[in-house]
Amino acid sequence: MSTVLISGSTVGSKTRTAMEAVRKTIETNYPDEEVTMLDLSEFDMVFSDGRDYREYKGDTKIVTETIMAAETLIIGTPIFQASIPGSLKNVFDLLPQDGLREKVASIVVTAGSVKHFLIAETQLKPILSYMKAQIVQDYLFIEEKNFFRKEIVNDDVHFRIERLIENTYLLSGTYKKMLQETEDAYDF
Repeated sequence: MSTVLISGSTVGSKTRTAMEAVRKTIETNYPDEEVTMLDLSEFDMVFSDGRDYREYKGDTKIVTETIMAAETLIIGTPIFQASIPGSLKNVFDLLPQDGLREKVASIVVTAGSVKHFLIAETQLKPILSYMKAQIVQDYLFIEEKNFFRKEIVNDDVHFRIERLIENTYLLSGTYKKMLQETEDAYDF
C-alpha cells in the first residue's frame, strides 16, 4: 500500500509539523508502509487551467502524478480566513473530477482556534467526496496551543494521530478487500 501525505500550505510550520508527526508515527507503527510526503511549500506549482494533469510539467506533474498513484492520502491543512488554503484547493483543481476514486483519504487540520473545527466538514470533505474518495469520517483537529517550537506538546494529540492512522489503514484494508470481492464476484 502506498500512502501520500500532503502538507497543504506554502507558508507556516504547524501543518508541516503535524504531518511530520504523522509520518514518524506511520514509520514506527507500520514500517512496511511506503510513505511519501508532499509539502506544498517545497514545490513550484502552477495554477490549474483545465488541462489533463498528465500534461503539466515540473513540480506540478510530480505532485499530481504522486497523488494519482497513491492508494491512501492523509491530507494536512491549516485554516486561513475560515477556509482551506488556495494552494491545497489548487491541487484538487489539477486532478480529474473522479481522481480520488478507490483512494482512502483522511484529514489533519491545524487551526488557531476551535471556531474553525467544522471547516473540514463543510469544505474539505465535500471536495473529497465529489472526487470519489473513501473518507475516514473522524479527522484530527489540532489547535495552535498544542504546538511549541515546531513540536506537538500534547500527548492526547499524539494519541489521536495514532488513532487516525489506525482508522485510515483499517478503512483502506476493508475497502481494498471489498473491491477484490466485488471483482471476484463478477469475474466469470
